[in-house]
Amino acid sequence: MRPVSSTLRGTDRAPADRYDVALLDLDGVVYVGRDAVPGAPAALARARERGMQLAFVTNNAARPPQTVAEHLTELGIAARSGEVITSSQAAARYLAEHLPAGATVLVLGTTGLYEALAEQGLATTTTAGETVAAVVQGYSPDMNWALLAEGAVALNSGALWVATNVDPTVPSPRGPLPGNGSLVAALQLATRRRPVITGKPDPTMHRETLIRTGAERPLVVGDRLDTDIEGANAVGCPSLLVLSGVTDVPDLLAAPEQLRPTYLGPDVSALLSPHPEPQLSAREARCGTWAVSVSENALELRQLGAAPGAADGGPGAVAVFDDASLDATRALCAARWEFVADSARPAIVVAPDGDHAAAEMIRRLGLAGRQGA
Repeated sequence: MRPVSSTLRGTDRAPADRYDVALLDLDGVVYVGRDAVPGAPAALARARERGMQLAFVTNNAARPPQTVAEHLTELGIAARSGEVITSSQAAARYLAEHLPAGATVLVLGTTGLYEALAEQGLATTTTAGETVAAVVQGYSPDMNWALLAEGAVALNSGALWVATNVDPTVPSPRGPLPGNGSLVAALQLATRRRPVITGKPDPTMHRETLIRTGAERPLVVGDRLDTDIEGANAVGCPSLLVLSGVTDVPDLLAAPEQLRPTYLGPDVSALLSPHPEPQLSAREARCGTWAVSVSENALELRQLGAAPGAADGGPGAVAVFDDASLDATRALCAARWEFVADSARPAIVVAPDGDHAAAEMIRRLGLAGRQGA
C-alpha cells in the first residue's frame, strides 16, 4: 500500500520529545471532579522529565490560577500558578482591550473572574447601573436568578457581553452537569443578545495561552472535540485527543473536519509514546493489525493478525484502551473521514462474517448496532 496523508497523523517520536509545551485541558484530561485521572500525575511527571513544559488550560472560570495550581499539587501534579491559564484571563484581556481603562464590569461568576479583571485594572460590580460598561459571565456553581436578572438588566441597556465559554456541561463523577453554556443560554433567551465568547474554541483563548507560555511548538491536549480540538484546528495547532473524558468512539467517528484531532490516545500517557499513522489505499485503511474496508453503506472492520498486548506507555500510564483498540479506532476514523462524505448517509460499522475478533472489538468500542458513525 502507498502511504498517503490522513487527518490522524503519526509520529515516530513521542509527543513529549517533539513539542515544547503541552497545552493541557483539565476536566477529563488531568482530573475528573476532585480526583486525578488514574495514572495522570506519573505520566505528566515523566513528560516534564523529558523536557516538555506543561501548561494547564481550562475553560472553567470559577477558580483563580493559584487555587487550580494548589489542587493540582494536592493530586500529585507539581504546578505553579503561572502555568495555569483560565478562560477568565482570556475574557479579562479581551475586555481590557475593548473598554476604557478602569471601566466597570458586572460579574456573573466567582473569584477567578474577579482576580483576572483586577489584574487588567478593571472595576467590578454585581449590580446593573449606568456605569456598567460590560457583563462578563463565567461558570459558577452558585449562580442564581438574582445575578442573572442583574445581567439581563445591564444587557438590555446595551452593555457589552462576554462569556468565558459556552460549554453546555461540566464533567463530574455523577455524569455531565449543567455548564456555563447552559446559563448563558438562559440569558440569550431572556435578552435576545449573543455574547462574545473568549474561551475555547475561540482563538482568544489560544492567544492568551501563547502569550503566557511563550510556546513555539505547542500541542493541545484535550478530551472535547467541540472546544479543545476545534480550538486547536482554528489556529492550526496540532492536537491530541484523549479518551479519558467526555468523547467516545462513536462521537469521534462522526466528527466533522473541524473537530478532528491530529493524534489519538487513551489518556495523557500518550505524550510518552510514538503514534502509528493509519495507512490508506483504495477504499481501505490499516493501522496495526486492523483493516477497515469501505463499501457502499458500511465500514467493515477485520483483524489482520494477532493483536499486540496492552499499551502501557511505561510507569504511570492509564490502562483504559490497549494498542489493539486504539489501532482499530485509528483505522475506523481514517476510513470514515477519508472515504465517506460528511453529508452522506452515516455508515454502518459491521464485522465480516466469522471474524469474531472484529465483532468483539466493535462491541468494546461501543459501536455494536450503531448507525450515525
